[in-house]
Amino acid sequence: MRIVIVDDEPLARSRLAAQVVDSGLGEVVAQAENGLEAIDVVKSHDPDVVLLDIRMPGMGGIETAQHLARLTNPPAIIFTTAYDGHALAAFEANAIDYLLKPIRFRRLQQALQKARVLTDAQTHGVVLSDDAGRTHVSGLVHGDLALVGIERVLYFQAGHGYVEVVWDGGSMLIEESLRSLEKEFSERFVCVHRNAFDAVQHITGFARDDTGHHLVLLQGSDITLQVSRRLLTQVRTRLR
Repeated sequence: MRIVIVDDEPLARSRLAAQVVDSGLGEVVAQAENGLEAIDVVKSHDPDVVLLDIRMPGMGGIETAQHLARLTNPPAIIFTTAYDGHALAAFEANAIDYLLKPIRFRRLQQALQKARVLTDAQTHGVVLSDDAGRTHVSGLVHGDLALVGIERVLYFQAGHGYVEVVWDGGSMLIEESLRSLEKEFSERFVCVHRNAFDAVQHITGFARDDTGHHLVLLQGSDITLQVSRRLLTQVRTRLR
């Protein structure tokens, strides 16, 4: 199997790489020291398995796995962590395995053997949760995984069976519900319409169209979005 190791500690990466070689179950094709680097490495090397540390600066392992799961051919994820309780709360039953640090050779062998017999359905079925919330959203654009920092997103807008993400550099469609995004990002975004969820930091003011409808103005964009009458007071209060 082709294996990628992700850990912010160089010594931990080198020890784990040596254990993988000794196991005879795969080869380490690349390493990464954080989540953002891991996504680029996985896209470049198309591994079968990612040994992924949970606690890393910036984008942690849980969020990294969420984005990797959106790839057309996602790798199997095996979490590595020094925190037993954190690992147990980090992923649902469809995740492959987790390894407690210091990682025992026998446990690594067992986890890699699980990954080797993993079905495509299990790989695509990984469902993760992260109380800290994501720092990025991701989706496929022309078959490639696009990753956008939340601070760059202007708004989310629901369509027929999809949500459009619009940011300062473009847009993409994601297969998430607006309701789930509202729950996750309610501290940074505000609902201006039943189908539109706007970033508070990018709203610069209000205007009215020719029919008298209220619109929100977005910083750095000529896009305006209609505010529903029902939500107008709530939006004004939030912006204050």
